[in-house]
Amino acid sequence: MMKKIKRVFLIVLDSCGIGNAPDAERFGDKGADTFGTISRSAEFSVPNLKKLGIYAIDEIYGYNKAIYDAVPPLGSVGRAIELSNGKDTVAGHFEMAGIISELPFPTYPNGFPAEILDKITAAWGVGCLCNKPYSGTEVIKDYGREHIATGKPIVYTSADSVFQIAAHEDVIPVEKLYELCETARALLQGNHRVARVIARPFKGTYPDYYRTEKRHDYAILPPDGMLLSRLKDAGFDVLSVGKISDIFSGVGITEAYPVKGNPACKDVSMELLKKDFHGFCFINLVDFDSKFGHRNDINGYARELSEFDTWLGDFMAGMNDDDALIITADHGCDPGYPTTDHTRETVPVILYSKSILPRNFGTIYGFDKVGKMAENLLERNVLF
Repeated sequence: MMKKIKRVFLIVLDSCGIGNAPDAERFGDKGADTFGTISRSAEFSVPNLKKLGIYAIDEIYGYNKAIYDAVPPLGSVGRAIELSNGKDTVAGHFEMAGIISELPFPTYPNGFPAEILDKITAAWGVGCLCNKPYSGTEVIKDYGREHIATGKPIVYTSADSVFQIAAHEDVIPVEKLYELCETARALLQGNHRVARVIARPFKGTYPDYYRTEKRHDYAILPPDGMLLSRLKDAGFDVLSVGKISDIFSGVGITEAYPVKGNPACKDVSMELLKKDFHGFCFINLVDFDSKFGHRNDINGYARELSEFDTWLGDFMAGMNDDDALIITADHGCDPGYPTTDHTRETVPVILYSKSILPRNFGTIYGFDKVGKMAENLLERNVLF
């Protein structure tokens, strides 16, 4: 019998898929492999993930069974296949919480139709610019000057189910931008129930506009009975770091630390490692996706994962005997793929605890099994 687990830390390496999703072709992502792409960069070095056993995961790029037969990994490993009909942040995180989305969230490759956009702009009392799928950094460069001249917010989308609103902080103050988002969120229902409405404030002067750290996501409300609510109702502490509280609209969370960017999220997570709590800590590291995957920056992505790996060594050293760490991802975003969109991939599942004997999970069908693993460890002291 393993030692009773008191705390589970679940870290989501946002977009760090490992390729080979069996239905990738249906999503237009045949051959996408985020981990494989960045592994080939000269900037890539992950000795701690290697010790945990990442190269023992079935079908992962660089898999070498002989190495791990000789030196067994410190962690338990596997790969998870998504069951939900999507490849976005909300679908991936919701599935970890036990919500499998059979119907995809709506996307808008031709922009938002007048039937919904007219209602939103009428409620705002002002028109909008763009209304197309666009890169977040390019859209402010192309529409920023007109936005400043007219005061109209910039509305755009992507291959994901998102309604994004960009505004210069000197033209539309951040609190006003948040109000615009809340109005849009209330109207985007039914057939237009997008997964997220996102505030994208920016500053600067043309052509050097830059997005600020005051982004805010307004996701759909998760249904009753999902993982975070169950843990909270059972009396466990449920802590969130980064954009987790936005993704779940605060539902089921007892303490939220909505800091921005990987460095701040890692700092907070290290502080929480020193905190005396009993329950679940859910952490999202968004920069892999937003700063590197979507920008096709292979070397930057590789450096970021290498920096995480260095931090990981310190985090593991600080873990107590009754702690468990799970590392996974929510989808892929292959920076070497000929798009800037998310990619349908399997994701790594790595479990480490000083009190759990390593094993190979093989292939896990459903991200929900990852969340259930955390729940089982806390409630029943078992894995499955």
